[in-house]
Amino acid sequence: MDLNTVVEMRDARRRDTWRPGDAWLGGGTYLFSEPQPQIRRLIDLSRMGWEPLRLTSAGDLEIAATCTIAQLSRFAAGADWPAAPLFEQCCRAFLASWKIWNMATVGGNLCNGLPAGPMISLTAALDGVCRLLAPSGAVREVPVKDFVTGAGVKDLRPGELLRSITVPARALAGRTAFRQASLYGLGRSGALLIGTVDPVDGELTLTVTASTVRPVRFRFAVPPNAEAVREAVDGGIRPEEYFDDIHGLPAWRRHMTFRYAEEIRHELVEEAGR
Repeated sequence: MDLNTVVEMRDARRRDTWRPGDAWLGGGTYLFSEPQPQIRRLIDLSRMGWEPLRLTSAGDLEIAATCTIAQLSRFAAGADWPAAPLFEQCCRAFLASWKIWNMATVGGNLCNGLPAGPMISLTAALDGVCRLLAPSGAVREVPVKDFVTGAGVKDLRPGELLRSITVPARALAGRTAFRQASLYGLGRSGALLIGTVDPVDGELTLTVTASTVRPVRFRFAVPPNAEAVREAVDGGIRPEEYFDDIHGLPAWRRHMTFRYAEEIRHELVEEAGR
């Protein structure tokens, strides 16, 4: 879609004062998908030269905000971490045309803050941490689970830029389980739950996304039974936190959340113990 209110496009490598009407341009799959009458200037990140993905000396995975879904999928396909299959599962949770697969960025998915954003699901479940850069040069870090605070609502200050997301090596070494539901075969996620088991202390973590307006996480220090998981989900998600749109009513999303939470518990706790 043409953005007929944009009067200027600037290379992000040029330092300039952030002003009302500015917007960061990554892959552009959201910006150019619908009218953006508030935008006057696009600041293009495509020439920043950020390495899409890299492993640090500590074994952590750093994902640049400009990393595309296709790049993430290819990189994870060659990895031998126990959590590697989860990357492809989340990449395939997109309703992805060729354009989205090759142009949409991990950072853009997070910064849209949509409940169905599978990169939010992936990085929140793996204890990802966002690195945010302010126009002043100040840096702050926010866990992904706290970065998205509501449907389309993010912890981003004016002019602040998501530079990267870091996934710790410890999370990459954990076992995972994935469940996703849509009303249609190629529909947007109505519920997406991920379970992880810590490779050191065996803690089970359950991350709920898509069915809720923000990521909700539950941690179980000891292997839980079905009742413990149900009580945690029932008490930890308020009725108004279940998302309501054409992709699923809150009652259905709640039902699928309880169903998948138990399936994940059974897979990671009971089946693993046999």
